[in-house]
Amino acid sequence: MFGTAHPPYTMCFRVKFYPHEPLKIKEELTRYLLYLQIKRDIFHGRLLCSFSDAAYLGACIVQAELGDYDPDEHPENYISEFEIFPKQSQKLERKIVEIHKNELRGQSPPVAEFNLLLKAHTLETYGVDPHPCKDSTGTTTFLGFTAAGFVVFQGNKRIHLIKWSDVCKLKFEGKTFYVIGAQKEKKAMLAFHTSTPAACKHLWKCGVENQAFYKYAKSSQIKTVSSSKIFFKGSRFRYSGKVAKEVVEASSKIQREPPEVHRTSITQSRSSHSLNKQLIINMEPLQPLRPSPSEQEEELPLGEGEYTSFQSLALQAYPGGMREAPTLGTLVNGLG
Repeated sequence: MFGTAHPPYTMCFRVKFYPHEPLKIKEELTRYLLYLQIKRDIFHGRLLCSFSDAAYLGACIVQAELGDYDPDEHPENYISEFEIFPKQSQKLERKIVEIHKNELRGQSPPVAEFNLLLKAHTLETYGVDPHPCKDSTGTTTFLGFTAAGFVVFQGNKRIHLIKWSDVCKLKFEGKTFYVIGAQKEKKAMLAFHTSTPAACKHLWKCGVENQAFYKYAKSSQIKTVSSSKIFFKGSRFRYSGKVAKEVVEASSKIQREPPEVHRTSITQSRSSHSLNKQLIINMEPLQPLRPSPSEQEEELPLGEGEYTSFQSLALQAYPGGMREAPTLGTLVNGLG
């Protein structure tokens, strides 16, 4: 599992299924863990947003981890000491300082973290783990799965959202992934091409898991699915675990003393953060999900130019591939 690594080992956990409504998270510890994941998504360019939203999210992070603005403790350009975004211009830093000084004063860490979650969950790329592929025209596309349904992005724009209730079947054959949906009694099929059969199978499994988790009311309704109509041919897979509605219901019944929250401070050293990122890269699963160099597109500015496309940012953050750290646990399965 660890290859040539030596102890002490660094274990990286991440959120697998993002809560659709952070308001329903009961315990502060769970909200804090989700906050850490969102902060990570922001730094790695996975959560795309406008300039104004980026400034607000950045200010929430600063407020949560530094507290109220204090001219004696926070000199000019104090934001530049911290790495919050993959591309952090002086203009963005000045806007973060403005919001931190004037709008968030008095907010405790839990309140600032909660406000970040409320903003983040409204963004189109909230919870999206982008899978690179090509559509039927050969255009580079990114597929993802959210609580709302199956999503398709080109550059930084969402071009498709198929709700889980409208998704009839997910399947794959070789390097081609298919989504069969139905709207107003009409069926349609979308086809996407991945770099390898292994990447395609991984994409299919992610889709099956997300559909089962978000679509069904009870885990007992989940059935084993096959990638092929032919019996004993193709891959068979079944999601095992609670579904979203069961998790929310179970969390509402929790009766215990709230767990203590041990918060970590914001990263100040760029070199130390680079080391942490390298540790994560070294632990990536060997999923061949990165497009070839010929498939890479130019960066496309979004809003005021602080964010670019999924492809350019994701490849910068993960030179070893598009996937993040291995999925070792699921936050919402312990939703409190």
